[in-house]
Amino acid sequence: MARESESGLPIEPVYGPDALADWDPAEKLGEPGAYPFTRGVYPSMYTGRPWTMRQYAGFGTASESNARYKQLIANGTMGLSVAFDLPTQMGHDSDAPIASGEVGKVGVAIDSIDDMRVLFGGIPLDKVSTSMTINAPAALLLLLYQLVAEEQGVGADQLTGTIQNDVLKEYIARGTYIFPPKPSLRLIADIFKYCRAEIPKWNTISISGYHMAEAGASPAQEIAFTLADGIEYVRTAVAAGMDVDDFAPRLSFFFVARTTILEEVAKFRAARRIWARVMKEEFGAKNPKSLMLRFHTQTAGVQLTAQQPEVNLVRVAVQGLAAVLGGTQSLHTNSFDEAIALPTDKSARLALRTQQVLAYETDVTATVDPFAGSYVIEKMTDEVESAALELMRKVEDLGGAVTAIEHGFQKNEIERNAYRIAQETDAGERVVVGVNRFQLDEEEPYEPLRVDPAIEAQQAERLARLRAERDQAAVDTALAALRKAAEGEDNVLYPMKDALRARATVGEVCNALRDVWGTYVPTDAF
Repeated sequence: MARESESGLPIEPVYGPDALADWDPAEKLGEPGAYPFTRGVYPSMYTGRPWTMRQYAGFGTASESNARYKQLIANGTMGLSVAFDLPTQMGHDSDAPIASGEVGKVGVAIDSIDDMRVLFGGIPLDKVSTSMTINAPAALLLLLYQLVAEEQGVGADQLTGTIQNDVLKEYIARGTYIFPPKPSLRLIADIFKYCRAEIPKWNTISISGYHMAEAGASPAQEIAFTLADGIEYVRTAVAAGMDVDDFAPRLSFFFVARTTILEEVAKFRAARRIWARVMKEEFGAKNPKSLMLRFHTQTAGVQLTAQQPEVNLVRVAVQGLAAVLGGTQSLHTNSFDEAIALPTDKSARLALRTQQVLAYETDVTATVDPFAGSYVIEKMTDEVESAALELMRKVEDLGGAVTAIEHGFQKNEIERNAYRIAQETDAGERVVVGVNRFQLDEEEPYEPLRVDPAIEAQQAERLARLRAERDQAAVDTALAALRKAAEGEDNVLYPMKDALRARATVGEVCNALRDVWGTYVPTDAF
């Protein structure tokens, strides 16, 4: 009896040559590092060097997170990945009433340049690559990072890293939006232009399917809606007067890796192929780097369980292997205790060691695209590609990603799939080890890491001190210039940088933009 994949596609018990009877290797595969990039974006892939090992970290105060980063670097992490707390993600200061109870909980609290200095104190920003998971206020955190680098004597042309900066998926699946879609897209275009002129090595956006997958999207939905968002961003930048080859090489993507290895490998290969063709055929990109879908992967947090949490070590290893076999450029492996609380030092170290075992103790890095030509993988790649293209056509028929979002299309599709998964799990048709099969009569005790609630008061004290010490007239002048730029067509990042240098807070800068652009209020989907 045939099983179904996560995307609802049939998986046959046996595959043979007939599965690829009309299959053209030249069209479907190509060579590694060459169009259509099915086999990977670089000719040598991991045979030259392994993927970038990032560990997503950040909690409590900037000083606590700084200590964790230094530990990760000492343990062999090749790139930092910053988690921000919810108030920072929503553009609120830690002492704002709306921030109460959330300061430092799911990431680090950053209120001003003072906090950013502490966060990266003693970390050479010309030597590390930093990814920041921040969206609506992404421009602010990037500028704070640049300002701290300048204070270290590091030029902006030496900075490498990524800001997530993908606001469209916030409307679909995550919810940390601030402004309506139109000004949000304008802000993203301003970031593209600013970075091309000022921070040329920076990846200006990480177009994310991860959060859609965590909300319940299937692999086909994940890549379809992510690539549709990518198309919207490219159209926005082109409409703002940019040449596609001036910014497309700095685009990057962010996907999940589930435990279903075969379909995940097929998903990554299909996504590369679709994107290469879209960039070549729709946008006329000429630079081969504009056609490359480079992506970061994170193992699937939604598949981790609070029951028998050590089993998550096995899940994460399998998920990490799927990402590597699929050709990721960088990888974060979740800690086994993340379904319970923030990771401890030991669990974060074990997560990193998982990547190091994959890179240095297995043979998956010895050859490029190990599954190329596999009957099952090539067939599944074609099927995931077809399913994703069909969903992308539906988005286009509605008028593109933004209009589809306004109609609730992507959200409804994802919620239907999430409901299907929940039903199958509840019925026992989908096995979750330790949850609906192979349970323990009594769970073993586990002591999680907890964030000190006093952090909220400490951040409020820091803010009060900052406001008392700074030149308020300079802040007011800079914020007025920012509002003026937001009302017109000037790039808002230049006055924004001046305001942040003058020690305006994240909340004050975002409020200045709220004054002009308003805030997004979702409508009920049909």
